[in-house]
Amino acid sequence: MKNFRKLCLGISAISLITLIIGLISGNASLWQPSATVLSVSTAIGIGAIRSLANYQYTAWIITAVVAGMIYPAAFLKWGDFDLRNKWLILLIVQLVMFGMGIQMSLKDFSGLASSGKGVLIGLVCHFSIMPLMGLLLTQVFEFETEIAAGIILIGSCSSGLASNVMVYIARANLVLSVTVTAMATLIAPFMTPLLMKLLAGTLIKIEFLDMMMEIIKIVIVPIGAALIHDYLKGASDKGYRAVYQFSGFAALWLAALSFGLWNFMESRLSSEFMHSVEILSFFGGALLVGLFYHLATKRFHRLDNLMPYVSMFGIVYFTTVTTAAGRDNLLQVGLILFLSSVIHNAAGYFFGYYLSRWFGMDKPSARTVAFEVGLQNGGMASGLAGAMGKLGTVGLAAAVFSPWMNISGSILANYWRKKALEEEAASGKTWRANPEEPAVDVEPVTDKN
Repeated sequence: MKNFRKLCLGISAISLITLIIGLISGNASLWQPSATVLSVSTAIGIGAIRSLANYQYTAWIITAVVAGMIYPAAFLKWGDFDLRNKWLILLIVQLVMFGMGIQMSLKDFSGLASSGKGVLIGLVCHFSIMPLMGLLLTQVFEFETEIAAGIILIGSCSSGLASNVMVYIARANLVLSVTVTAMATLIAPFMTPLLMKLLAGTLIKIEFLDMMMEIIKIVIVPIGAALIHDYLKGASDKGYRAVYQFSGFAALWLAALSFGLWNFMESRLSSEFMHSVEILSFFGGALLVGLFYHLATKRFHRLDNLMPYVSMFGIVYFTTVTTAAGRDNLLQVGLILFLSSVIHNAAGYFFGYYLSRWFGMDKPSARTVAFEVGLQNGGMASGLAGAMGKLGTVGLAAAVFSPWMNISGSILANYWRKKALEEEAASGKTWRANPEEPAVDVEPVTDKN
């Protein structure tokens, strides 16, 4: 595999030369395929360079943007099938969230007891700084209404699991990070529609209840399925039986709905009640998915390790489709939208860190809050834009902001890692995922010869 990656680096060099020649000569039939080959081969090839391997995922997202910009028609429809189909987007986003949920655990919520102050500060900063900063940027740059709504939307979404990775790299407070992410995910179905109604209600039509239901379907349901799998890993026999019994009821319920119960209730009950039935049905499906997935992992032991790649594929998919759908808009405002992403992201890091320090938090915890505030859940924003049928406008901000968040997060995490190592060396203490735990002294290294 390493030799193949090195080969791809060679192809990248050739493609770069061809791209330059094509651009100078103005030959689109030369530079367009060269740009695509360059991005694909680079995304594969940088895995062979140790210092750049962590950016491989970001390189694939950039590849998705390049492909969507150059060949938009190829990523909008395949024959009569629309790749922007609402249900397809929902399914793929759910797969992404399920893959992310596999990296979570029920224990993540236990950190609330030991990190209550930090969690509160993280949540308040996250759901105030980012949406308000998004609103400010829409006023400064005067984006058209639906693109502006997309900027506010990504600012109003919960933090993503990428923040946990960055916190780990930075040697910050990992317990606080996973707890804030878990709690932000839980309250997103209420906070995101509320913020969108308050800040973007004059830009696009926001149905509070509908958006709440979409977030539950997009985020809570697939993560719930993943947590069922996590629960079954250590469940007792009694716990197993309970899951099997509830799964049986769920299977019967879903079968009854498909054989006419849904139509029967829809014709006699209110739409609000049917919303509840819909969500109940989705959670029933989540229970079945969690159980079947757990049984599958017993047969295919590497399945958990493969799920992050499924998530990556899903993000690359809807990034490509979003870029293709919004290509004309990106050609007009792409540069300004990218500048907005840099400002928005930097504001999250800056205010997240310094407000935390102002509230008396230590440096590792303040760095954690900075990541939790600055890094948004782009998949959630894309899924909501897809549910609105506005992937090419409301979804554009997520397509542009997500690659930059990964790049900036990696740079900042590695910078803070160096600072953390220096601080540990000066204090003689080892890094702990939770700084509130007792410190461990580092024994000095002596030469025994």
